[in-house]
Amino acid sequence: MAEIINLRQARKAKARGEKEAQAETNRVLFGRPKKAKTLAEAKRVIEVSRHEGHKLVGPDAKE
Repeated sequence: MAEIINLRQARKAKARGEKEAQAETNRVLFGRPKKAKTLAEAKRVIEVSRHEGHKLVGPDAKE
């Protein structure tokens, strides 16, 4: 004889499994360690300051 299952619980379990699989792929795609984030931010700050330092300011500039 076949095992009797609750279809509502089976559907919910399947949905949880699909959400967990999606979450795992998102962690791989979008997750970055804190060290990588801080390194990228530090590089961005350095690049912005260098860019600002190379701006030419004419005699009619209001600064």
